[in-house]
Amino acid sequence: MIALLLAEGFEEVEALAPLDYLRRGGAVVKTVGITGKTVTGAHGIPVVCDMLKEEVKTEEVTDVILPGGMPGTENLDASPFVDALLSEVSKKGGRLCAICAAPMVLGKRGYLKGKRATCFPGFEKYLEGATFTEAAAVTDGNVTTGRGMECAVPFAKELVKLFCE
Repeated sequence: MIALLLAEGFEEVEALAPLDYLRRGGAVVKTVGITGKTVTGAHGIPVVCDMLKEEVKTEEVTDVILPGGMPGTENLDASPFVDALLSEVSKKGGRLCAICAAPMVLGKRGYLKGKRATCFPGFEKYLEGATFTEAAAVTDGNVTTGRGMECAVPFAKELVKLFCE
């Protein structure tokens, strides 16, 4: 299962475009509420998640997607659940995906070291050990990053190539 993690203040299009594309492609993706069952995006759109973080069986999660947005990214960054899940998925060789500000979460934890990565302008300083690229979406090894809201569709298409083809 691919876990799409949603925290209060997430960027709606960065979560829902990849979710829609991946489900259309046949991937098993579940939205996981980090801050509750109904999570409200940065622009006031509430999303009812498939499951709460407490319902997640980490052994069943193969890959993780982190949408950006503020304060959504900060809420993901502050979550011990997110830390544990990223660690577990990384140890299994699963894919870690993040767009916009959310690559910050991966960079601060060392998952971007030696990899090419992109992010929302101004967040490059958090891509610790990465080589920054201005690409809309970039995959390097087990990490896929996207630049921002306007790149949600290219990011989603990159994930479809990785998970559905």
